[in-house]
Amino acid sequence: MHIGLTYDLRNEYLAEGWSEAETAEFDRDDTIEAIDIALRQIGHKTDRVGRLSKLVTRLARGDRWDLVFNIAEGMFGKAREAQVPALLDAYRIPYTFADPAVLMLSLDKALCKMAIQQVGLPTPPHWVIKTQADIDRVSPQFPLFCKPLAEGTGKGVTEDSLVGTRKALADQCRRLLAEFHQPVLVETYLPGREFTVGLLGTGMEAEVLGTLEIILLSSAERHAYSYLNKEFCEQYVEYRFVSAADPEVAQAEQIALAAWRWLGARDGGRVDLRSDENGQPQFLEINPLAGLHPQHSDLPMIATAVGMPYHELIGRIVDSATKRIGNPAIF
Repeated sequence: MHIGLTYDLRNEYLAEGWSEAETAEFDRDDTIEAIDIALRQIGHKTDRVGRLSKLVTRLARGDRWDLVFNIAEGMFGKAREAQVPALLDAYRIPYTFADPAVLMLSLDKALCKMAIQQVGLPTPPHWVIKTQADIDRVSPQFPLFCKPLAEGTGKGVTEDSLVGTRKALADQCRRLLAEFHQPVLVETYLPGREFTVGLLGTGMEAEVLGTLEIILLSSAERHAYSYLNKEFCEQYVEYRFVSAADPEVAQAEQIALAAWRWLGARDGGRVDLRSDENGQPQFLEINPLAGLHPQHSDLPMIATAVGMPYHELIGRIVDSATKRIGNPAIF
């Protein structure tokens, strides 16, 4: 197949003056190179398109592809991850990973949790803070955890995100409202183990690839898989592959797979969970557009742990997406 690659290259944005934090979700050159090599290794012809503005130019001049391998995160608004897929849908060009509706839902963490609650899956109680006046509506049952409503890569999360008093809650909410210009998600804090579950496939064909337990080292920021801990994970985090022979892991994987199918995620990605004080895993968020750096991203690390080479992981993602060519109604 002739496969186009859409992505946001971090170096391009940094060169334009955007900050490290603003570009944290974007991909490095070696990630794009690795995907390109893997696609060619399994027999496809590739075309590096790049970000949304470049895709618009290419489509306007008449360029087309059999499939687009899309990992573009977008820059602006809560619908930013949906922009490239929406454009490709308009041109009826199939692509990898979730459709615009799923990407918009998953980025709004509160709406996503409401959808999860609807099907009866466990997720911690939450409140959405849009203004300082909303803080008074939050239950006084501490500790609580605060983070931006629609960010990834741990942006806005520090060890101070865990709050134990009304004053600390108000201070954190004011900080996040001012810094990120979006609502704040406040959740009941879960003190147990943290898992990220990798999944492959779509609908009832989806399956669990494996699970990593996120273990913060003594030098890490406490309490959370924060932006700092993620950005410098080699120093601060142990990623421990864990088996479903452990009942807590098995339960996490069951919840993750049910959430993946219910929310309509496709091809490959991750679900993040954390356990409460009783060892009950609960849904935190879904990443239907997961990082794909061969060594540093969670999904490829899970693949490596189960003995799946990187090119095979990319191949499985493409095989799942290929089923929608000529039949976009397949979810």
